[in-house]
Parts: sequence; C-alpha cells; structure tokens
Amino acid sequence: MRAVGLMIGIMLLCNGCVSSQNKSLKYADEVDQKGKTVFEDGSVKISNPEVEYEVIIFDNQFEGWFVTRARPRGYYNKTFLESKNRQWVNSFNAKTRAGARGFDYTIDYQSSIDYGYEVNYMIYNYLLYFQETNQIRLD
Repeated sequence: MRAVGLMIGIMLLCNGCVSSQNKSLKYADEVDQKGKTVFEDGSVKISNPEVEYEVIIFDNQFEGWFVTRARPRGYYNKTFLESKNRQWVNSFNAKTRAGARGFDYTIDYQSSIDYGYEVNYMIYNYLLYFQETNQIRLD
C-alpha cells in the first residue's frame, strides 16, 4: 500500500512538471529568433546580428545559475526586460561610481538603443543572478 502511494505521488509530481513545461508562454512571439547566446569556458557571449550588439559576461557560476533558475524566453515581455535593465543598470553604475565594494566596472546600457529581446533577456538574468549571489538589491 505504501509503495502504491509513493508511485502515485511520483506520477503526480512528474505530471505537474510536464504540464507546466507545456504551457504556452505569454510573450513567446516577442522572442527574437536571430538573437544568440553561447556559454563557453566560463563566459557568456550574447549577440544579435540584426542590431549589431554583443555582450560578453565573464562569470564561471552564471551558466549553472541560468540553467537552473532563469525563466524561459518568452516569460517576460521585452518592455518589462528593458524597464528592469534600465533601473538596475542605473543603480549598478551609481554604486560603481560611489566606489561600493564588489562594483568594479560600469555597464554601458543605453535606453535609446533597441538591443533586441535576447540581449535584454540575458542582461536581465545576469543582473538578477548578480543580486541573488551577492545578496544585494539594485532597485
């Protein structure tokens, strides 16, 4: 009897995982198909040839975090990503200029430029990762 209960529990858990993966993403149509992200040797290269911008992130831990924690492409709309990126990059750069510990560089993100979905998606996820792993807020 106990084994049957355990099997039913496992089947329900697996069914829940599968059904959550099959839900259509609300903003999937905003994901630009030309954007590309490549993880290689502890760095991440994000590019969109259509807008001629490329972002390279050097952080050995980001790929593991991204694979296990990031929401799928299409979960957020592009406007949300751009808004958060503007807010977080401004805060990040202000902390860098103030000499805050752990903020050693500035991020060149210009809100007047359309970087495309992929670049905004990956910058958003990197800044989310940065906040979680360093236990800080950029709001």
